[in-house]
Amino acid sequence: MLGVMAEKLALPILLSGLPPSKPSFHDHREPPNIPPPSLAPLFQELLLPRNPGLPKTPNTQSSVQVLRTRTRLGNARDPNRRKPWSSDGLSPQGQRILQTLIDPSFDVSKTDETLIELVELHSQELGDGLKSLSLDLFCIIKALGFHRKCDIALSVFEWIRKQKDCEVLLRESSVAVIISILGKEGRVSAASSVLQSLSKDGVSIDVYAYTSMISVFANNGRYREAVLVFKKMEEEGCKPTLITYNVILNVYGKMGMSWNRILKVVEGMRRMGVSPDSYTYNTLISCCRRGSLCEEAVGIFEEMKQAGFSPDKVTYNALLDVYGKSRRPKEAIEVLREMEANGCSPSTVTYNSLISAYVRDGLLKEAVELKTQMVEKGSKPDVFTYTTLLSGFEKAGKDESAISVFKEMRNAGCEPNICTFNALIKMHGNRRRFAEMMNVFEEIKASHCAPDIVTWNTILQVFGQNGMDSEVSGVFKEMKRAGFVPERDTLNTLISAYSRCGSFDQAMTVYKRMLEAGVTPDLSSYNAVLAALARGGHWEQSEKVFAEMKDSQIKPNELTFCSLLHAYANGKEIERMRTLAEEIYSGSIEPRAVLLKTLVLVNSKTDLLVETERAFLLLQKGGFSPDISTLNAMVSIYGRRQMVAKADEILNFMNDHGYTPSLTTYNSLMYMYSRSDDFERSEEILREILAKGMKPDIISYNTVIFAYCRNGRMRDASRIFSEMRECGLIPDVITYNTFVASYAAKSMFVEAVGVVRYMIKHGCKPNQNTYNTIVDWYGKLCRMDEAIMFITNLRKLDPYISQEEESRLLERMKIKWL
Repeated sequence: MLGVMAEKLALPILLSGLPPSKPSFHDHREPPNIPPPSLAPLFQELLLPRNPGLPKTPNTQSSVQVLRTRTRLGNARDPNRRKPWSSDGLSPQGQRILQTLIDPSFDVSKTDETLIELVELHSQELGDGLKSLSLDLFCIIKALGFHRKCDIALSVFEWIRKQKDCEVLLRESSVAVIISILGKEGRVSAASSVLQSLSKDGVSIDVYAYTSMISVFANNGRYREAVLVFKKMEEEGCKPTLITYNVILNVYGKMGMSWNRILKVVEGMRRMGVSPDSYTYNTLISCCRRGSLCEEAVGIFEEMKQAGFSPDKVTYNALLDVYGKSRRPKEAIEVLREMEANGCSPSTVTYNSLISAYVRDGLLKEAVELKTQMVEKGSKPDVFTYTTLLSGFEKAGKDESAISVFKEMRNAGCEPNICTFNALIKMHGNRRRFAEMMNVFEEIKASHCAPDIVTWNTILQVFGQNGMDSEVSGVFKEMKRAGFVPERDTLNTLISAYSRCGSFDQAMTVYKRMLEAGVTPDLSSYNAVLAALARGGHWEQSEKVFAEMKDSQIKPNELTFCSLLHAYANGKEIERMRTLAEEIYSGSIEPRAVLLKTLVLVNSKTDLLVETERAFLLLQKGGFSPDISTLNAMVSIYGRRQMVAKADEILNFMNDHGYTPSLTTYNSLMYMYSRSDDFERSEEILREILAKGMKPDIISYNTVIFAYCRNGRMRDASRIFSEMRECGLIPDVITYNTFVASYAAKSMFVEAVGVVRYMIKHGCKPNQNTYNTIVDWYGKLCRMDEAIMFITNLRKLDPYISQEEESRLLERMKIKWL
């Protein structure tokens, strides 16, 4: 049913090894420079294979001398540095070879012989043939990067390195260029390997190559490795440039480094005689956002002006962002006024940026106030402004305000776009207001918009999240009737929707039909199937799909491995989970942020404390920021183990780094305290939740009820129960069983039976634990006659109890008695 699959998949999954996260550069010293020899012998040597095992003869001395000459590699003297690639520097021979290399039918395995042809063409020239060849090779590498031919560019670079006189051919710019090319394609480890290999071979790396590597790590979220390269660069005595410092300051800001550490970089920058530019100041202001460092941001802002730099829109927007994060709208408005006073008029985009920041942080009132001031200042809200506010109110659960924004938008003559309608569909759908959701759908048809594929996929996703498999099928049929041909994205959405509904067979049927229709599964398709399998813990089928995926030459990404981890965790295959985790830790599978976060989640879920802490530590060491789900997983596992101090450490981390605790966070804390001597703290946390405007769920109230019942405070437990019902929450069987267990433990069987009678009356069906608790406590107190009487008369209490259940309880009583 899942297509052609490999029969077996041996674990651990073997992927190509990646280098360690810490660059392992070797120490080296600069030898004296030796003048290059004549060019003719070098061409002869280029066409000969390297054999470092053979002794050098006097006839090869000139070539050996060139090979040992150390050249600082990078793009220090490249006049086209940081400019788009241009073919102007290529010779006619180089142009011809380039066209061969970029031809779609070109086989990368033919790179060597193609370049040898280029060498032969240049060897026929007189004068500076080698110099021309070097320029051609550099331009070809840069051009291949421009044409997104990363593999071929790397093949050309490696070919140069294999030549005896590579340092003559390898222009100063080539290293930085190939690192940049690899980085843009997401091949971070390959870029790092290039730099490490060059250093190992004794090649001196220059500041531009280092800076390029730092940028690649930074652009791919591997901030800690970027910092390690920067430190290694300083240790090598390689003086950073202004660009280097700007990049590393941006990295420090993304990592949430302390302000003191950021200032140390600035101090080091000034000691090296490097003066900040406007980009430096803008970056420093942005660094203040994470820690809500308003005073520090203002200080940098003033220093920037004193240094003679005029703030631009980027500067003001960065400062506004700091105030937005710090929830200081008044100061933000002052910045807007100064911005205007200095002739830098804020645009709609400027306001939208700040409104979006406020909305992200839940500061909806301030966002609306800013929108009003925006109008007063002559900037007209656009569809992005209104849609951002609408989405903000939707996420906060303030549906009336969201609808009000939509009406205002219409009254202002601002026509909603399809993104606006899709946001409304999502709002109604997430709250199970399906009639309203479909009204919006009809309104799309009545407006100048038309439902797009996102609209249909959003509706499918809504029904899928709500477990409505028949509606998913109906919408899919309507979608096809409307003329939309289901493509991969829709089919992927269907697979996810059905699996969320618990309709695993239907999800797999969609996948099978997808294959039968000739739709080639892509990475998202396989990930959707793997996620569906993971929910049910179907790890064996997950491994087969993974094998099929690799056979189809589709490279798995981090989400693929995340699904495998979840499949193993849900299937209780702890050893397989550990094996896969070790591949991530070792670097065989690149340890990206989402993988490390998943390891925290699955290890916490399976109550593996040491493994959970290890994954969390590596997440931080990798320079990745944990998300709220990861932090909640840490609070949860510490809470279950009564590790109060450790849980407090996570809470302090959240507070220090601007995380807002979620209801899950508070529920985990309440659980921890409910099992401790400080059980009253559970209700205090419940009050904190309410004071913050959050709505506790049934888990919240059940936990506090347990805390009081466990300590014999039945009156307080009953008070919380009443409050729970007043909030509109319906007690579940866990709520009632908590009372039953507490009363039975205190020999208050009349009260325990009263709770059972009450729960049946209010539509909650007792489960086995309900009656087990009463029977067990009768047994513990050696009151067997009463236990038998309770079981015999149970049908009067619960008319729906079966004879099998009565027999089970009698047998349980006998076992307990014996």
